[in-house]
Amino acid sequence: MISLNLFALATASLLSLSSAAPAPAPAADFAPKNETLSIQSAPMWISGPWQNFPAINTWQTFDQMFDANKNSMKSTGSTWDDIGRINVAIRDASKNIGVDERVILGIIMQESHGYVGVRTTFSPGDNIPTAGIMQCSSCPGYPGRTGLSQDEISGMVNGGTQHYKANLKDFGDKWSPESIYPALREYNSGSVNPNDLSDGRGATASYVSDIAQRLQGWVD
Repeated sequence: MISLNLFALATASLLSLSSAAPAPAPAADFAPKNETLSIQSAPMWISGPWQNFPAINTWQTFDQMFDANKNSMKSTGSTWDDIGRINVAIRDASKNIGVDERVILGIIMQESHGYVGVRTTFSPGDNIPTAGIMQCSSCPGYPGRTGLSQDEISGMVNGGTQHYKANLKDFGDKWSPESIYPALREYNSGSVNPNDLSDGRGATASYVSDIAQRLQGWVD
């Protein structure tokens, strides 16, 4: 009887081990969206001059847009504290530098999905390093790190926003589509075909189209 009981216990243990769920695989290193030119684009393809892109009165409010994207940010590995600090950083940068909060958030979601530990990448062609959640040249970055301080997150957002502000000034520095959309094209590709803002010129062709749809509520 003792040997039979031992056999039964051993068999039960083996069955239990074989039916247990496998250990989850470690999370993959999160890559920024600008690391590859084969990224998934938004549902629509918008091209042509700035007049073809959505009017500002079709955009969501900043609060609506941020709330819609919080879970996407969290899925990358950023902590809820990181996400709250991104919100603060965007509001401060918008006020101090003079860029619409929604555009800043749109760039962040396009470039890094709000992952504060996103790795540094290199721009196509000239191989210039671009870092941080706005993947900007000369911006600070913290690859692989989360739980960043407000100063660290604000540094990334301020750097990217200042870079975009310079692009905005190249197109009249207005909070209107005639400045905003061409400046987004320049932020991504460095040069602009005004007749087609989806001419990527070696960068991400869908960049302006994608962000325009983020401003209207698209989330990926």
